[in-house]
Amino acid sequence: MSSVPQIKIPATYIRGGTSKGVFFSVEDLPEVAQVPGAARDAILQRVIGSPDPYGKQIDGMGGATSSTSKTVILAKSTQSDHDVDYLFGQVSIDKPFVDWSGNCGNLSAAVGAFAISKGLVDQDRLPENGIATVRIWQANIKKTIIAHVPMTNGEVQETGNFELDGVTFPAAEVQIEFLDPADGEGAMFPTGNLVDDLDVPGVGTLKATMINAGIPTIFLNAEEIGYTGTELQEAINGDPAALERFETIRAHGAVQMGLISDVSEAAARQHTPKVAFVGKAQSYTSSSGKVVEAGDIDLVVRALSMGKLHHAMMGTAAVAIGTAAAIPGTLVNLAAGGGERTSVTFGHPSGTLKVGAEAEQNNSQWTAKKAIMSRSARVLMEGWVRIPGDSF
Repeated sequence: MSSVPQIKIPATYIRGGTSKGVFFSVEDLPEVAQVPGAARDAILQRVIGSPDPYGKQIDGMGGATSSTSKTVILAKSTQSDHDVDYLFGQVSIDKPFVDWSGNCGNLSAAVGAFAISKGLVDQDRLPENGIATVRIWQANIKKTIIAHVPMTNGEVQETGNFELDGVTFPAAEVQIEFLDPADGEGAMFPTGNLVDDLDVPGVGTLKATMINAGIPTIFLNAEEIGYTGTELQEAINGDPAALERFETIRAHGAVQMGLISDVSEAAARQHTPKVAFVGKAQSYTSSSGKVVEAGDIDLVVRALSMGKLHHAMMGTAAVAIGTAAAIPGTLVNLAAGGGERTSVTFGHPSGTLKVGAEAEQNNSQWTAKKAIMSRSARVLMEGWVRIPGDSF
C-alpha cells in the first residue's frame, strides 16, 4: 500500500456560466506538469477524481457531470495583443484521459476575472471602476476571446443582478465575444454543404448541419430522430439505447467532418464534436419548473456533452447555434423560421439564452466574424488542492 504523502497545488474552484472547473496558473503546477504530457494529464485526472468506474468522482473535485469535470490552465500570453493564454482540459469521468480538442465557452466567462486576480493583465489596462477588457488567447483552438469584466474599487465585481438560466443565483454580467469562432483551420462547413445527408449504419440517413464554430457541432432535426426538442435530461440520459444511438451518430459525423479517420477513434475524442437537435419554437416547462413560452424564443435546442444530454447549453455550442442561425438554409436557421438574423433566442432544458452572431459569405464560403453572449462567473473556493504524491 502506498504511503507517499500528499502534495498541495495552488488552485481556484470557479463557476463560469453553467459549468464549474478547477483553475491553475501554469507556474503553480509541479514542474513536470508545466508542459503538456502524461504527467500533466495524470495530475488533472487525480484532481478531478478520474477515472472513476463508479461515475461519481467522490475522491476528487469533479461533480460527476461533463459540466463539472473540467480543468483550466492559464499563463501570461505569448501572443501579441493578448493578456492571457487559456488552455482547457475536459477530464473524462470514467476513462483515463483528458480531452484537449476544444474550448469550454462557459468557463471562458471566468478566465478574465482569474487572469486579473493573478496579475496576468497589466495594471494600466484595468479601470478602478468600469469594465476591464481582457484579451484571451484560447490555446486549444487558437482563437481570440474578449471578456468584458466589471470592476468595482479596483477589484473584479462578481455579485450582481444578472440572471442566467441554469444557475440558481444572480451574479455580475460578463459579456464574452468569440472572434472568428470557426473552430480549427478548416472551413466553417467542412463538407462544403449547409445541410448533408448523414448516413449512420443502424440508425438511417439523417439531415445534418455540420459546422465548425465555437466547437464542432452536428445539428439534427428533432422530429427526424423521434424527439420534440423540449426534452429534459431524464428523457434521454435514462435511455441507454438513445445514448448509444447519439454516440453512433456523433462518431460517423466526426468522420464526415474530417475530425477523425475512423469511427473507432471517437471514443478517445469525447469532447468534440457535439451533437444537438433542434425544433421549432414551442412552449415547455424547464427543469426548474419555469414555463418557457413559445413566443419568447425562436427555436428549441438540446445538446449532448460527453455522452449525456446537457442540463443547459454549453457556451461553445451556443456559439455554434448563433452562427448557424445567422446563415440562411442551415437546420438551425430553418428551425428558427429562416431568413437573415443577427441574434437568436433559444430554449434549452434550463430556460433560454440569447446569442448574437455575425456571418458573411465570400466567394460561396461562409465565415463568422464573431459571436457574443452574456454569462457570469464566481469564485467558489481558493487555496490548494491536494493529491497523492505518486499520482504522476
